[in-house]
Amino acid sequence: MFSEILQRIVEETGGGIGSVLMGYDGIAVDQFFSPGEEIDLQMVVVEYSNVLKEIRKTAETLSLGEMEEVSIRTDRFIIVIRMLNNEYFVALVIDRDGNFGKARYLMTREGYNLIEALS
Repeated sequence: MFSEILQRIVEETGGGIGSVLMGYDGIAVDQFFSPGEEIDLQMVVVEYSNVLKEIRKTAETLSLGEMEEVSIRTDRFIIVIRMLNNEYFVALVIDRDGNFGKARYLMTREGYNLIEALS
């Protein structure tokens, strides 16, 4: 079930490369990659999960509200991370020239389906 939702996110996003559903503990629940892609998204997200914990803690400490989304832009990719709840988040990697706005929309829309599937 998770892989179908992740696949929808990747394939409907212009420039989608891969998506992973992961816990804050760094353990992937499921993932989907476009055929032929050679990025180790799971390793990328594991490394960023520690950073996410710090960002979330800082937002709470400063009473800024709950963290909802983080995006990272490099010279090759855009990584969009959407928090689902206190235990899980979904990450999507798109090409640098991919459709960032559609990626954010799809992650929000499909985030509800992922939360329901996690229940």
